[in-house]
Amino acid sequence: MANIPLEDSYTDIIGKAMRGLRLDETGLASQAGVSIPELQALLAGEFSSATAARITPWLGLNSTALTALAEKRYAPADVTLEGLAMFNTPFEDMTVNAFLVWDPATKDAAVFDTGADASGILAEAHSRVLTIKHIFITHTHGDHIFDLDRLREKTGAEVWSCERESVDGSHVFHVGKSWQLGSLKIESRLTWGHSPGGVTYVINGLARPVAVVGDSIFAGSMGGGKVSYADAVKNNVEQILTLPASTVICPGHGPLTSVGEEQRNNPFFAK
Repeated sequence: MANIPLEDSYTDIIGKAMRGLRLDETGLASQAGVSIPELQALLAGEFSSATAARITPWLGLNSTALTALAEKRYAPADVTLEGLAMFNTPFEDMTVNAFLVWDPATKDAAVFDTGADASGILAEAHSRVLTIKHIFITHTHGDHIFDLDRLREKTGAEVWSCERESVDGSHVFHVGKSWQLGSLKIESRLTWGHSPGGVTYVINGLARPVAVVGDSIFAGSMGGGKVSYADAVKNNVEQILTLPASTVICPGHGPLTSVGEEQRNNPFFAK
C-alpha cells in the first residue's frame, strides 16, 4: 500500500479552492494584496511561502499545511491493517483505487469500487479463500466503476449504490443503511459535493476503524467539489473528520491516510 504519490500538488489544491470559491486570478490577487505576476508564478509551480501566506486566508486554506505539502515535507504514514487491501490501477492519465475488506475469522468480504481493473481484487480474494458478498459503490464516475460488470459476473456479489447516484442493476439504498459482514459492521454516510450522491462507508470491527471515502477526501487534499464545493467541504468536516483520529481513510486516489493526519496536515481542514 506504500509508494503511491499524493493525488494533488499545491497548485492543484489552490486551483480547487479558487474554482470552488469562484475566484479568478485578478480577484484573488486584489483581495490578498499580491501582484498578478506573483500569483501567476505561484500557480505555475514557483512556490513562495510568502505569497502562499497572503492568499491562503482568502481560500480557506491552512498556510502551514500547504507549505509543508509544497516543500514535500508531508506524506501520510504507511498503513498495514489485517482485513484491508488496496488496489491502485492506471486509468487514462491517472491511477484510481479500489478496496477489499474482509472479516479475518469468517472470510466474508466486500469490495469498494472496482478501479480500472479488478484482476488484483479477484486474485487476492482467491489467494485468501475469501467469499466476496458485496460490492459497494462510492460514486459513479467511470474510473471508479470501470470493471464493475466483470467483477459482478466473477463473484456473483450484490452491488449496492446510493439512491442519489445509482448504478443499473444494483440494489439502491437510502444513506444511513448499514450491513453486517461477518463480525464487521458497515455504515453508509452521505458525503456528496464532488458528485451528486457520493457515499462514505465506515467499517468497524477490524483493529482500526476504516472509512472508504471515494473522492471526498484525499491525503493532503479533497475532491473537486464539482457539484457543490461548499457541501463537499461541509460533508467532509461533519461526516468524515468527526470519526476517531485512528480511522484509516481509504481515498479514491492517492495513498491511504487517517482522520488524525488529515485533521493536522490537510490544507483544506487543518486548524
